[in-house]
Amino acid sequence: MSANHSLQKLLDELGRLPGIGPKSAQRIAYYLLEADAEEARRLAEAILEVKQEVHFCSRCFNYATADECSICQDPMRDTTRICVVGEPRDVQAIERTGSYHGLYHVLGGVISPMDKIGPEQLHIRELLARLGHEDIHEVIIATNPNIEGETTASYLARTIKPLGVEVSRLASGLPVGGDLEYADELTLGRAIEDRRAI
Repeated sequence: MSANHSLQKLLDELGRLPGIGPKSAQRIAYYLLEADAEEARRLAEAILEVKQEVHFCSRCFNYATADECSICQDPMRDTTRICVVGEPRDVQAIERTGSYHGLYHVLGGVISPMDKIGPEQLHIRELLARLGHEDIHEVIIATNPNIEGETTASYLARTIKPLGVEVSRLASGLPVGGDLEYADELTLGRAIEDRRAI
């Protein structure tokens, strides 16, 4: 196998990664070529380890290394609230705020008819089962404020409200430090609808 073939294979594999275009793939590939063998080995081992060790939590579908994730196992969490998100990375984003101390439920995506993803392809059935046997008082829907996220939020609200559980949605609107003149109509409209007294 020639050096060119090996390099092209690496470029092809790097190019498959989300957010990595041809130029980025080339930069990473050349960096790895110039790195010492130990650094490349550590990277390869880290990738293999995460694929072998990390799976989905059996309760909330977040990433976990045990049967349940560390959040589900934490006795200090508020077990009366579930924050519903689309993907495990959304859990990390909310956790970084330090403002939420309840449990989570990861849907594994959002409703998207264009991509042929309906409620049955998501972990909605499991969420409803949790609401049936856990003492949950509030479900906070934290899907992205786009068409798919709004569709998913509406579907969840219609499905959960008849169960007698309070349903709320993350507020959305203007970012701190943003200028009104640069806000799009949807964001500005949502900010007006979600206004609060001061």
